[in-house]
Amino acid sequence: MNRNRTVAFIYAHPDDETFGCSFWIRHIADEGGYPILLSATLGDAGKSGRLGEMTNEQLAVKREQELRNAAGILGLAEIEHLRLPDGKLKEVDPVKLRESIADFLRRHGADIVVTFPEDGISGHADHIVIHHAVNDVVFSGEVATVQKLYYNGIRPETNRSCIKMSGDQYWEMKRRALECHESQVLSIERAFGDIANFGAASFSPEYLVLVWERGEHFPKKTESTIYDDLNS
Repeated sequence: MNRNRTVAFIYAHPDDETFGCSFWIRHIADEGGYPILLSATLGDAGKSGRLGEMTNEQLAVKREQELRNAAGILGLAEIEHLRLPDGKLKEVDPVKLRESIADFLRRHGADIVVTFPEDGISGHADHIVIHHAVNDVVFSGEVATVQKLYYNGIRPETNRSCIKMSGDQYWEMKRRALECHESQVLSIERAFGDIANFGAASFSPEYLVLVWERGEHFPKKTESTIYDDLNS
């Protein structure tokens, strides 16, 4: 049932997918699914880690390449960038943002969508903008192929349908993907510890919370996979 199912991950910056959904993306690819990514910005307003000073233009080029490198490890089938202003998504026309997200989902015939939870995980304003924009698109039902929306998280949610993905077989893959994001090494170390000493214990399980399924919000059900109950 999961073969060739398209799962769209929609985030704000290059590396959001690697931090939050490495295990899931690799698992989907390994199981015959088709994971794709839409990144709203190139992350060019961020810091360059230990790479020295860079202009925004130089950092944009660097972060785009970092994402391409990580994508090969994660198993992402396709990547698209909206190239919106990093750190300023609150200033972007929300209608145009929603249209861009809907267009991406339609063109790829996405069956399932994954994005940030309500707090954006880190509280980053760009993350929260993407959260609301994806909600608006999916909840409206305007993309006919989309059957489910999940939020990714770092802990289980007892009152919602939630699926856990352990890093037992994927932690080394996640370590290599994170290492591709050289400009983000300081953020990586804050989140996971000393990059030189990464091990299985460095990474918590990743969770997906079922938010919406064919018009029903937070359905009360137990799932074993994200593909449960999809229409053919």
